[in-house]
Order: sequence, then structure tokens, then C-alpha cells
Amino acid sequence: MRRRDVQYQGIVFDFNGVLLWDADFHVDSWQGVARDLRGHSMTEDELATHMHGRPNAYVLMYLAGRVVEGKELLDLIQVKESFYRKLCLMNPRRFVLSPGAEELLETLTKHNIPRTIATSSEITNLEFFIQHLRLDRWFDVQKIVYDDGVRPGKPAPDIYLTAAQNIGVSPSHCVVIEDASSGIRSARAAGMGYVVGLGPRATHATLLAQEGVADVIETLAHFPREALMEHR
Repeated sequence: MRRRDVQYQGIVFDFNGVLLWDADFHVDSWQGVARDLRGHSMTEDELATHMHGRPNAYVLMYLAGRVVEGKELLDLIQVKESFYRKLCLMNPRRFVLSPGAEELLETLTKHNIPRTIATSSEITNLEFFIQHLRLDRWFDVQKIVYDDGVRPGKPAPDIYLTAAQNIGVSPSHCVVIEDASSGIRSARAAGMGYVVGLGPRATHATLLAQEGVADVIETLAHFPREALMEHR
């Protein structure tokens, strides 16, 4: 349950799996890379632990069983992401913001709620999302935090600490919406005040069992807006 003595002042969204339901596109793309690098696909457990919510460099290091860096890293990232972006464009009915997202973002904008995105996507994909999904309607794109290859990725806390700093809200007064275990661990490590897990109903027990998760929802249409707006 939400702590009643705290007034939450800002919100940070994970992107893939929260604002955009694209998990299967990423899975298909990574499985192709996995087969090329090690000769077989990832299992469901591997996907949950070593792919969802993780930065590209980590996934590639896991699949290769060694450090991947320099030109090899950049080339492999673009192989994966080029295929992912092709899948997005081939499926225009799927390449849209998730259910309830636009309405929630419009409400947050109307009420001037500080908000940003903290994503494990790299800059090429972020620019792709900004262009095709027009994220600049609701977000200051300069405040979006992404995988820049320098900052440690999720589950390290850095990405959420930077996001909170970018919107001028202390982590303890921020709401986070996440769908992946690594992202939830990142938000908890950053001391984010109210972590909401998002996923199909069948995943809710698993999400709630993760330390730091205060609530779970199926879509952004179910987001508890009073967590941010009861004092406005």
C-alpha cells in the first residue's frame, strides 16, 4: 500500500514494456543474436534474468560469455536494434503507446506533474521512439535518461537517480512504473518512493513479491492517479 504520509511529486516511466508493449519484438531480435553468438536461443528464465530491462552491453556479454566492447559491441548492437526497429515499422498497429498511456500523459501534462523516462534503450532507438511516437508532446527529451554506455544500467540505481535529478524531485518523492525485475531492483536501489509494477494479471503475484513494489496494474489506464494528484 502507498505510504499516506508521503506526497509524491513526480513520476518516472520505464519505456519498453510500460509505455510501449514491445517485449516480443525484443525477444525475437535477441534470439537471432543469441543463435548467431552461441548457436541456440535463450530460455524463458534467461530472458527474464538476462534480457528484459538489461542494457545491450550486458546482454551481449552474457551471450558471448566474455566482454564485448569497441567496434564489435557497436556493430552487434546495431544488428539487433536494426532488426527490432524493422519489426516495429512492419507492425504499425502494434507500434503505438500502450493502453491508457496517452490519456495518462495528457493528464500529467495538464497538471504540470514533473515526469520523464528512464530506459535501457540506446540513443538510436530513443531517437526512433521520439520521432515515430512523438514523445516530445509530453516529455522534455533532454531529461530522458537512456543507455549512454557510460552510466551503469539497470539494476544499478544510477539511471533512476539521474531521472529524479533531471525532473528536480527527490527519489523518495518519485513514483516509478516498471515491468521488469531488473528495473524494479534499480528503482528500489535508488530509493524511489513508490514503485508500481505493470503486467498481465498472471504476473501480478510475482511482481508484488518483489521487494519494494507497492502496487501492480495491468495497464496505464489503471494507474492510481491519486498518488500524484490528490494534493493538486
